[in-house]
Amino acid sequence: MIDVLYFAWVRERIGHPKDQVETGAATVMDLIEELRAKEDRYEAAFADLSALRVAVDQELTDFDASLTHAKEVAFFPPMTGG
Repeated sequence: MIDVLYFAWVRERIGHPKDQVETGAATVMDLIEELRAKEDRYEAAFADLSALRVAVDQELTDFDASLTHAKEVAFFPPMTGG
């Protein structure tokens, strides 16, 4: 079981802040493909990956990152300075 967290507009498109997912995904991209297949709102949230960042167990990473032993994956838009 893995916790999947959604922030900002990702959360708004999906409709809730968190899912607990039973997954066999080896990488973040595999997890995204599983989520996209769930419902249209997930497909919409993950339609443009260039507009997303990901963290695995609170460490910023890439979509090809391994999920072996991961407990949490978070998706959020790029952060801007100010």
